[in-house]
Amino acid sequence: MTRKVAIIGTVGVPAKYGGFETLAENLTQYLAHNYEITVYCCTESYEEKLSSYNNAKLRYVPFNANGIQSIVYDSYSLLNAIRYADTVLVLGVSGCVVLPFVKFFSRRRIVVNIDGLEWKRDKWNTFAKWFLRFSEKLAVHSADSVVTDNKVIQDYVQREYGIGSSLIAYGGDQATSLSISEESALKYPFLGGEYAFSVCRIEPENNLHLILEAVKQNASLAVVIVGNWDSSEYGRDLRATYSMVEGIHLLDPIYNQNILDQIRSNCCLYLHGHSAGGTNPSLVEAMYLGLPLFAFGVDYNRETTECAAQYFSSAEELAGMLAALDEQALQAIGEAMAEIARRRYSWDFVANQYAALF
Repeated sequence: MTRKVAIIGTVGVPAKYGGFETLAENLTQYLAHNYEITVYCCTESYEEKLSSYNNAKLRYVPFNANGIQSIVYDSYSLLNAIRYADTVLVLGVSGCVVLPFVKFFSRRRIVVNIDGLEWKRDKWNTFAKWFLRFSEKLAVHSADSVVTDNKVIQDYVQREYGIGSSLIAYGGDQATSLSISEESALKYPFLGGEYAFSVCRIEPENNLHLILEAVKQNASLAVVIVGNWDSSEYGRDLRATYSMVEGIHLLDPIYNQNILDQIRSNCCLYLHGHSAGGTNPSLVEAMYLGLPLFAFGVDYNRETTECAAQYFSSAEELAGMLAALDEQALQAIGEAMAEIARRRYSWDFVANQYAALF
């Protein structure tokens, strides 16, 4: 009898939002032939509501998958999934406040990926941070298996809760290297020269202010950053301050993956400013493409890159690194990143690790 697996806690598939959605999509692609998989999706995020995708069933939930409603979204999904699923994969901890109740009344197997210590993110207020940490505690103590995506977080869970977890990162081999098309070259003239690149959510913890100030201090290399600039006061202020600086190109989100891959894969340097969140999927994708990498010098990023990239912690430090770019050194970094990614960050490897937990 085929084992039934429900995946909850994401906006849904097809993936068009973030790392958990990409994880869900690839798990369906690699595992749907061995498991009967159902993915829970946010109703308002999909105009076209497919009944299945990658041989997985899709169920739609009439709540917002993000923000305060995510608690209801995840809780509803979990309570619905335990009615039929043998295993429920919970991505994130916001809905785990109901997990002790679920485990008291149900013997379903619960696997929780706790994400990247969500309660530490600067964007949350004091109450939200308390709630997320409380949910994390309930998740770790109630789940049958806990997944952490970075060795630093795995060590934290062991130290904080005395519980072992399975270390499973993300795949990056869906990232594609593409040549620049004539259409893209016309639309984005900066593609004709050398440029650094980054794609991320525009949030303080991703240190865009630091990166942009470094480029302003040393404009020897153009920088292209793709993100949701208009979604927060932080992003709007940065765009107003830096968009007119020569060599700085601040682009709105690009949902055409082909165009995004063209811009990303032809940069001469990838800048990764994330300071929270464990192993970041966009970092893993950049590594798989063999892009030379300058990353913010936190333990998460050093662990992901095996300390083989270059690291910065201030605008002045990054400005100095940009002023001293060396082609041979960059090539060596790119080759090291590709080797690590091939060894650690393939979706086939990741999917098999999750299958072992299911």
